[in-house]
Amino acid sequence: MSDVAREQDGTASAAARDPLTAPPRRGRGRRPAAEVREEILLAAGRILLTEGMGGFTIERVAELAGASKMTIYKWWPSKGALALDGYFAGMEPALAFPDTGDVAADLATQLHTFVRTLRDTPAGRVIAELIGAAQTDPELARAYRERYSGPRRALAVDALRRGQERGQIRADVDPEVVIDQLWGACYHRLLLPDQPLTDGFADDLLRNLLSGIR
Repeated sequence: MSDVAREQDGTASAAARDPLTAPPRRGRGRRPAAEVREEILLAAGRILLTEGMGGFTIERVAELAGASKMTIYKWWPSKGALALDGYFAGMEPALAFPDTGDVAADLATQLHTFVRTLRDTPAGRVIAELIGAAQTDPELARAYRERYSGPRRALAVDALRRGQERGQIRADVDPEVVIDQLWGACYHRLLLPDQPLTDGFADDLLRNLLSGIR
């Protein structure tokens, strides 16, 4: 069976089983690869953020996206790698790093957004599940470093270095350590919930840190 036939068959199957979550009907013909990839990521993110990893399967993503499993496996080596990309595609706009010219304000904005995302939306549960799964899934662990944590660290490093160039942060401060002190502390409270993840906690982190790095 061709990729197109599989995609059409997957769409029909999803509609028959669950019309509320099935993708819209599509016309005949092969869709551009970029469009298929985008719909796969949207489907992956939708399933993750509504059901978590427990409801996440390649089969369900394929049906919701109207794509074949073979097409998915051409781009993603494992379920975990696809889940991570789906998560990032859904959360990237919310986790963008601002640049207002004031590094303290930018850190506060981003850290508060991050805390609220982890605490108040399904994304917190999902990223905790992905981090847990990465401990035994080498493909997911590599994808996590390359596609999520690595790029996000790079954005934060760039923001902190801009602060150094403006004289807002001491030149001898290591941005990588600052990142671990701020975001690492939030991940710690997410994964080991001995203490609550609150806005006040974010404020305390920033106040304690900024007094030392300015």
